[in-house]
Amino acid sequence: MLEEHAKIVQFIGAADGITGRKKLQKMIYIAKKLQYSYKEKYEFHVYGPYSEELTLRVEELCNMGFLYEERQDKGSYVQYKYQMTDAGEHFTQMAQVQEVSPALNSCINQMKNKSSRFLELVSTLLYFDNMPKEQQIEKLHVVKGKLNFSEDEIEEAFNFVMNLMNERAIQ
Repeated sequence: MLEEHAKIVQFIGAADGITGRKKLQKMIYIAKKLQYSYKEKYEFHVYGPYSEELTLRVEELCNMGFLYEERQDKGSYVQYKYQMTDAGEHFTQMAQVQEVSPALNSCINQMKNKSSRFLELVSTLLYFDNMPKEQQIEKLHVVKGKLNFSEDEIEEAFNFVMNLMNERAIQ
């Protein structure tokens, strides 16, 4: 049971911290869709795929001292930053989770360098990946119409996913 918790701590550690709850949600979801072994269940929500299970795990990990949550007041909103603690590093070693592969590490770093908005776009497209590309785009415009994603952004999202999939396949 705690193996899934340890994998979340390890993910955040591999990223050297993640700023934003939405960003963390999207990064884990994308990794899961790329067949990395994350077990959290996701449903479609206001900001795209969302896992209540992941939210609860992160809260538990903070309470146990394995993750540090820093609240950053941004005026009109609060942003959260997550860091693995020394106790969290020890926890992942004790849980004997498999080491982060080079492909997953690359995936994490590429996602970390993208905006939450872009990851919301990518994860939303992946949520509808059982549909042909044109239908995915139509669905995106229906559920995310207010975000006004451009054709260039959508194409960049598809290319981003293909690049991550190719890296995953090579390793």
